[in-house]
Amino acid sequence: MIRVGEIMNKVTIGLLGAAYACLSLALAVYVARSGGGLAGGISATIGGLGLALAVHGNLRRHLDVRDRERAVWALRRANMIIAEQMFRLGRSMSEVTVNVKQDAARRSEELTSEVRVLEGLVQRMTEGLDGGLADHSEADIAMLQCSTAAMFDTVREALTENRVDLYLQPVVGLPQRRTVFYESFSRLRDPTGRVIMPAEYLRVAEPGGLVGAIDNLLLFRCVQIVRRLAKQDRKVGIFCNIALASLDDEAFFPQFLEFMSENRDLSSRVIFELGQANFEARSATAARNMAQLADLGFKFSLDKVVDLDLDFQSLSRADVRYLKISADTLMNELLNIDGRPALKSLRHLNASDFADLTRRYGLEIIAEKVEGESQVIDILELNIIYGQGNLFGEPRAIRDSLLTETDPPAGFMRGNLRRAMAR
Repeated sequence: MIRVGEIMNKVTIGLLGAAYACLSLALAVYVARSGGGLAGGISATIGGLGLALAVHGNLRRHLDVRDRERAVWALRRANMIIAEQMFRLGRSMSEVTVNVKQDAARRSEELTSEVRVLEGLVQRMTEGLDGGLADHSEADIAMLQCSTAAMFDTVREALTENRVDLYLQPVVGLPQRRTVFYESFSRLRDPTGRVIMPAEYLRVAEPGGLVGAIDNLLLFRCVQIVRRLAKQDRKVGIFCNIALASLDDEAFFPQFLEFMSENRDLSSRVIFELGQANFEARSATAARNMAQLADLGFKFSLDKVVDLDLDFQSLSRADVRYLKISADTLMNELLNIDGRPALKSLRHLNASDFADLTRRYGLEIIAEKVEGESQVIDILELNIIYGQGNLFGEPRAIRDSLLTETDPPAGFMRGNLRRAMAR
């Protein structure tokens, strides 16, 4: 039978071991959170753990030989050592606290100094920038003016020399993916053959009055393409971009309207397109000119639509028949609604009903910028029947032979340019 004294000694040993383990762990956490100059605290922690193990092993050996008197002596000796270690640990922790406070104060002073240095640097940079602008602004302006003038000459020469290409991108019906429309784009080329994108040439063409000439050429070629497709019994329409500046140009628009009147038999296949922002910012003159085109039977399309909370009735009255909305916008605004209403003005409208709603006003949605097959699945879930994007076909230049066939009559562009330059 195990004696009571032996049981008590084992219990005491267990409690001592647990106490030392907890104390060492607490000090280790304290040390870890305090940072820098803490070697004394770490040494005390390691020493405490080693002592706990030594006491445990020594007492257990004495119990194994059932020498209770020596065990009690060893226990008293251990208690003395524990008291001494506790004192050292307390002193180490006090030193740690003092070191942490001193380090925090020193770091605060360093940060304040660094902030002052940075403030001075920013001030000097600002003064230098102001001085640099004052010294070089005239040179920079002159350089910019030269660049603008060079680009303007390049655009004018491209129009005069007929270096204007027509690009077409298909618009397909879903899910069959049969081409039902094309969107047309103009691309200019410089004398070296480099393609000039609209973002480059429009910045000088609009203020220089050349946009009308570009739109005229684009429109002329679109009409020729539609007529050629009609001969092949292909009932395909073309979206033809028109600039707001052209709709606002009272000198240019009458001849534009005259040309469209002569081709009003194509009114169901030529759709004029402008951006949502331009449509909403159109002047009374532009709105009146759009109405004159509508009187001839022509319809309109809005691209770059980013706000789906539209006045559908107003769009319908303006003879807008198509809304081009990017696939990402449709997904973000309609599918990923997270409990939000599909439209602010129609809080009970479900996302899947959006396309049906637009159809009630004679508006058909075209999902543009479609890049992946997963987007097609989402588009079909929204009951949208038209798609456009690189997945279905990238914009491609029409063949040179066909481009020649769509060239305007001799003097067409020179006449447009003379009228533009005379304004």
